[in-house]
Amino acid sequence: MELRHLNTFKVVAEVKGFTRAAELLGYAQSSVTAQIQALEEELGVQLFNRLGKRIVLTEAGTQLLPFVVEIQKLVETAKADLLQAQVPQGTLTIGAPESLCAFRLPPLLQEFRRQFPNVKIVLRPGLCWQLRQQIRSGELDLAFLLDEEKSEGNDLHAEVLVPEPIKLIAPPQHPLTARKAVYPTDLKEETLFLTEVGCTYRTMFETQLNAHGIYLDQQLEFGSLEAIKQCVITGIGLAQLPEVVVRQELADNRLVALPWAGTPVHVHTILLYHKSKWVSPAMRAFLEITRDHFVPTTKKTAR
Repeated sequence: MELRHLNTFKVVAEVKGFTRAAELLGYAQSSVTAQIQALEEELGVQLFNRLGKRIVLTEAGTQLLPFVVEIQKLVETAKADLLQAQVPQGTLTIGAPESLCAFRLPPLLQEFRRQFPNVKIVLRPGLCWQLRQQIRSGELDLAFLLDEEKSEGNDLHAEVLVPEPIKLIAPPQHPLTARKAVYPTDLKEETLFLTEVGCTYRTMFETQLNAHGIYLDQQLEFGSLEAIKQCVITGIGLAQLPEVVVRQELADNRLVALPWAGTPVHVHTILLYHKSKWVSPAMRAFLEITRDHFVPTTKKTAR
């Protein structure tokens, strides 16, 4: 049963004529007649008595008319609800490593909340490998990774947003700050504070040190970046952290970035979501604001 046939039936019933209904609907009269006939055949009843030039509803037509009116109201309600659904609302669940949660995302989330106050944001910290799993399982709508620029597989969409320099940091009074270059072998006797196992830049750093015969099994592992920073500031040891995490402390001379002569650790902030996921209005708005936020450094890639 086609909605246009029902609408034509209602107009014919209201104006009591095929010719006038055709004029109002912008159809040829033959088209109006064909639609009413198709509706009558589908329902198996006659809807109009054709009494000369007069058109009068049959009993069946009289019974059908209020249903058609109600159907049209429901259709309009559905259209209005769907239109409302295009306004960003609902909940977005976003994952990110602690460093990005604390130092990259706050201004982005603030701007999104200012523009779209009806969208609830749930932010879940995690390691990169965990976030990938949660994107694939559907637990997260979006994830920000601090990782290498690499292929994410055929099921995930990745956008490289900004490079994240990794710095080897020390307290200002540390002897290595006087060096023009610090090599991996210079760290053999140093106490190093490490982020959690599974952290991308920790793994890359350890791999580089292992290649020089330096193993960090007995070093100190912390789950808190703030704790690592404070321990380095107090002179207990060294650490390797993203520049964005220690930018203020470097500017205040509470920490010093050592002149690392080893292989630079290259990671980026990367935006990730599942290619098969429906991009809701809220998610689309967040993607647009994220890209604008990182302009001009955004490089969009779909892998």
